[in-house]
Order: sequence, then structure tokens, then C-alpha cells
Amino acid sequence: MSGERAAGEGAPDTAPLIDTHCHLDAGEFDADRDQVYARARAAGIALQIVPAVTAANFDAVAAACRRYPGCLPAWGLHPMYIHVHHRDHLERLRAQIEAWRPVAVGEIGLDLFVRDLDYATQEYYYTQQLKIARDYDLPVLLHCRRANDQILKHLRQIRPRGGIAHAFSGSRQQAEEYLKLGFKLGFGGAFTWPRATRLRALAAELPLEAIVLETDSPDIPPEWVGRGRNEPGELARIAQVLAGLRGISPAEVARQTSANARAVLGMI
Repeated sequence: MSGERAAGEGAPDTAPLIDTHCHLDAGEFDADRDQVYARARAAGIALQIVPAVTAANFDAVAAACRRYPGCLPAWGLHPMYIHVHHRDHLERLRAQIEAWRPVAVGEIGLDLFVRDLDYATQEYYYTQQLKIARDYDLPVLLHCRRANDQILKHLRQIRPRGGIAHAFSGSRQQAEEYLKLGFKLGFGGAFTWPRATRLRALAAELPLEAIVLETDSPDIPPEWVGRGRNEPGELARIAQVLAGLRGISPAEVARQTSANARAVLGMI
């Protein structure tokens, strides 16, 4: 991590925060995972949602969620890993949900940014997992990079319970379509960069009730981290940036975004 400040420095000291998307199980945290978690707690991060990305990843997510209070799992098969998914992994996903009911099915979705990911295969796993989420009345955590229209088309057809459009970077119109379907929009490190003018405008202008906060740790670092490793403790300063853009207090951002997360993930 660049700079000398500790993760979460300048955290709001009132309402607790929820990191709705954090890969705490990732290998990037193997050397200091306990310290990363401790910094997040010290920064006021009360809950962290830890999504799986492959069937082989379920055990690592489960281990992290057992070890660290306030870490809650989501089970899913990520579109960027279609080269390791097999159709029987969908049954393993069902079994995992039966064994440990998650807060969501995720991380699932579509990715049209990476060119060598077969779309038809992505679409198959995405739609099958939407149906699984619907069967279990669970929300979904959506990976929707450059694929919002395609994601939305299947949401309208299959109608899961709602969820979060993770790392949202679409248009205002697409944002409104997600909201109509009962979704919240995930905002994290990407909008903290001054050059991200369109995303910053969305963060400032969308109803606060539409937004949840996330880090996607260890990825999508905020501006002050630069090219370094992101971690969940950075969510506190991300919340401060959002508060500055909207002209409200960090405490209000923490209160409302955490209420949004609890509502959409059924944790009220």
C-alpha cells in the first residue's frame, strides 16, 4: 500500500459501515489477513460480505467467515472463471447453499471486457445461478463489467429477489433500471479518482437510498492507494469521499448505505 497512513485513517467514528464486496479469502491477504481484518474493524467496518468465485473457492470463503466475526459468505461461480467451472458445480452450489445459507448468490454475472471469455458459456452459468437464487429466495451479487444491458435482460426474465450491481459503472438509465428491479448499486474505489467524472457524478446525484459501499479488496484500489493492494479498511475513507461529493456527513453516508445493504441482503 502506498503512503504511510494506515488503512481506514480518517474513518467516520459514528455509524458502522458494511463492505458489501470483499474477497478477504484472496491469496493477496495470506501473509497478513489477521492484521487486515483488525484494521477494518478499527476503521468501523462492522460487516464484510465475502463472495466466492469458483466451487474450489467455497472452502476458503467458509474458513474466512468462520474465523472472522462479521464476515458473511456469498456462494457463486464468477464469469471470469468459466474455464474452471463444470455443470456439476451448479449442484455443488445448491449443496453449499443448503449447508450454509449465504447472504446472497454471488459473485455471478457477465463480463464483456475480457475478450476471450465465451459469451454463451458465461450466459449459461449466469442464468442458471439466477434461477438458483430465485429458488432459494436469495439476492444476487452481480459482476456486470460492460454488460449491464445483457445482465438486465436476464434479470427481467428470471426475476430473482434483487441484489447488488457490484462495481456499478453504467449509465443513469441503466442505474434506474436496476433500481426498478429491487437492486442497489455498489460504489467503491473507482469513483474516488478525480478523472472518473461520470462515475463521480452518479455517486453524487443518485438517490442515497440506491447506493451501497464496497471495496472489492484486494482489487479496485481507491485513488490514495494508487496501484497498491486494496483492503476493507479503506471503506471508511471511501465513505468520506462520497460524503464530500454529496455535501453530507460521513455519518449519514454510513447510516444510510449500511441500512441499504441490510435491506437488500435481508439482514434487517
